[in-house]
Amino acid sequence: MSPSDRYSRQVRFTPLGEDGQRRLAASRAAIIGCGALGSFQAAALARAGAGHVLIIDRDYVELNNLQRQWLFDESDAAEALPKAIAAARKLRAINSDIEVIAEIADLTPANIGDLLEDYQVLLDGTDNFETRYLINDYAVSKGVPWIYGAVVGSYGITMPVLPGRTCCLQCLYPEPPTGAQPTCETAGVVNTVPALIAAVQVSAALQILSGNPSAVAHRITTADVWTGVIRQIKQPQPLADCLACGRRIFSHLGGKHRAPISLCGRNAVQIHERTRPIDVAALAEQLRPLGTVRVNEFALRFFFDRFEMTVFPDGRAIIKGTNDTGLARSLYARYIGL
Repeated sequence: MSPSDRYSRQVRFTPLGEDGQRRLAASRAAIIGCGALGSFQAAALARAGAGHVLIIDRDYVELNNLQRQWLFDESDAAEALPKAIAAARKLRAINSDIEVIAEIADLTPANIGDLLEDYQVLLDGTDNFETRYLINDYAVSKGVPWIYGAVVGSYGITMPVLPGRTCCLQCLYPEPPTGAQPTCETAGVVNTVPALIAAVQVSAALQILSGNPSAVAHRITTADVWTGVIRQIKQPQPLADCLACGRRIFSHLGGKHRAPISLCGRNAVQIHERTRPIDVAALAEQLRPLGTVRVNEFALRFFFDRFEMTVFPDGRAIIKGTNDTGLARSLYARYIGL
């Protein structure tokens, strides 16, 4: 089968056409996080013929992922394959003409420059604000477009960040939300909402990669697939007083925010969060269905799988059962939200 046969239906779409398809074949896209959003993004880009796709994820496939992470199957969960590896295998089977790079890594200030250098668009498939602020800092500093997206329950949100043309994540959220946030672990997720949000994200990426960046709508899109309500509002322009856009101060990229610390000799990692008060009593009610919870006014202790998590009212947490800071960050995001 020739490339013209494979992409014929896409090429016939006039705004893209043969020239756009050629540009796609030479394009480079990076996906950060290969869960519900990222796995859909990866499959869509591969099927569309994006020439080079990078997948960054440090987690592994579990059975409960299969409900919403469309790229994986039971054999991936049985082998506990890293998501980046499992995704890369699937993409190569979907389209052997493209290049797929799998990076089993936690994106950090130390590695972001090396991992994301020379990519034309970055797609957000993450589950926490800390990593999104890091991506935002990098993208704004380098002038690289990135597509923000998030889902929980039946609700999702997405917007393009086009440096110099639209507001960035820091403009929209100068500070991360305070308190424990709902997550897919605590609030669940309807499997159609990540597909919807990821489809909007990939559509913007395809416009950029095919040489049609002016077609990207400067809108914030929110959707609730349970109520059927979909809204779009005009996206603000960059704010002059934004830390990233206006003042060019990239505190997350510079690593000034406190990173997780592996506690020597304790098989534990401490997570720091600044200005993040948490109602531990309310958090206890969210976590009770997921494990054993003990709580008092000073701290909450949560026992699940082989881990123990102690959460303090100021947002700090200690995760026992691992020295892996990336895993600890993932568990914190999964159960507390970031």
